Amino acid sequence: MTTSTSELQETYKQQGFLSGLPVLTETELREATLAFSELEKEFGENYTKYSLHNVHRQYPWVMDLTKHPRILQVVQAIVGPDVILLDSRFICKYPTPKPSSTQGHEDEELPYVAWHQDMRYWGIAGGPVLSVWLALDDSVKENGALRVIPGSHCSGLLPHHQAVRPGNMLTVNQEIPEELLQTEEAVLCPLLAGQMSIHDGLLVHASDANTSQKRRCGFVIRYVPTYAYPIEDPDRPRKFHATQLVCGTDQFKHFSSQAQ
Repeated sequence: MTTSTSELQETYKQQGFLSGLPVLTETELREATLAFSELEKEFGENYTKYSLHNVHRQYPWVMDLTKHPRILQVVQAIVGPDVILLDSRFICKYPTPKPSSTQGHEDEELPYVAWHQDMRYWGIAGGPVLSVWLALDDSVKENGALRVIPGSHCSGLLPHHQAVRPGNMLTVNQEIPEELLQTEEAVLCPLLAGQMSIHDGLLVHASDANTSQKRRCGFVIRYVPTYAYPIEDPDRPRKFHATQLVCGTDQFKHFSSQAQ
């Protein structure tokens, strides 16, 4: 990478995210895209849009993506040398159905992701959660690219409530009230296929509906340093059965009893 480690660290510390980072070669991208197309054929688009969760346990090519050297190089620069893979998920926003001659589809009903913070859902303390979006398709405004509010990770965990607008892809259908946000400061994070963005678990982010005729597919990978640990969250109890040490050593073993 042409950007120095210190520059990456400083930008991430101030802004809470990095975007447009190169990861996959043309050959790697082609192989990953072909492999994902096989999953689409096997499971169907209704399933692959959000339900391919932690399939790195079943498919070696997916596990290889979570351990890609260019990803881990950046992750280690941000959270340190000892890193645990916490979770993974493919997310696809498929092309908008062409409207009928009588009535088009309302944008409000198309899948989108409301303003939220990842840490609201993860039940992790003691260390950061870092999320990677690895683009298998070009991710642009028209097909619902990631939007972030730079520096919002410095505000701590914000209140979330039930979303009113239909179509929210978040499984608990929550959002941060817009009156708590500086949405006028939001920026788009466009990506070319094969690039990634990363963001802090406290960064406020969202993505709009795909109003184009092009799919937007990405692989979300979440990492934590080994000193982070799971906590009991009565609002959203969860276990981490797919964790794996991907870098360094784990002297803490905070997740070893759960990853069975």
